[in-house]
Amino acid sequence: MPSGSRREGVDSDHESTPSHGTAVTTKTILVVDDEPNLRSLLMGYLHQHGYRVVTARDGQEAIFAARHEKPDLIVLDIMMPEMDGLEFIRRFRKESGVPIILLTARVEEGDRVVGLELGADDYVTKPFSPRELTARIGTVLRRVGQVPASPPVVRAAGIVLDRQQRVVSVTGRLVDLTPTEFELLGVLMSSPGRVFSRAELLDQAQGIRVSGMERTIDVHIRNLRSKVEADPSHPHRIQTIYGVGYRLSTE
Repeated sequence: MPSGSRREGVDSDHESTPSHGTAVTTKTILVVDDEPNLRSLLMGYLHQHGYRVVTARDGQEAIFAARHEKPDLIVLDIMMPEMDGLEFIRRFRKESGVPIILLTARVEEGDRVVGLELGADDYVTKPFSPRELTARIGTVLRRVGQVPASPPVVRAAGIVLDRQQRVVSVTGRLVDLTPTEFELLGVLMSSPGRVFSRAELLDQAQGIRVSGMERTIDVHIRNLRSKVEADPSHPHRIQTIYGVGYRLSTE
């Protein structure tokens, strides 16, 4: 496709002219939703906050936009024609770890859990305020870009986590983690043997604590176990403390 061309139905805002008093940023957000009014609303609101915004009408167009526009974060509706949000995640997670925030209806709790299991990092329930979504976007982007000064590398339970390189290896084998999984593992590895409640993990890993969201940690932990445990059905490294939360084994 020639440079500067645009696939029909994928709108992009290439200018970054933040509102007065807002710090300039070059972060690109891909908004994927089949509702034109919602896409327009979010594009305008995020633009005012200094983001470059690209939009798509469904998962198929979003694949094209993500490959060509290289977004820093994706805001993704679940219920869409052509290719829904869940199928998009299945395909996109094979090629990228870019953080994804789901847009879900209240009745889509099952789909929301599946989305988290497939590798989404967070979700916002419709109806929502643009202000809430923008705050979530900022939190996730700060978490992804954060490089703690010390310690840059932590080792525990046969796992090595390098915060500067943002890579994880288990007994010498590299594993691919989503940004949320990486942060959760980092919290657990910071204090092996300490029991973290779900609320603490949500607060420390995602920077937010919202009533009713603590159970999403269970989904992320299940995904994490599938990548770091020899037998995820009988986890050894990440242990469940029933009625309390989780801890990393000291063995």
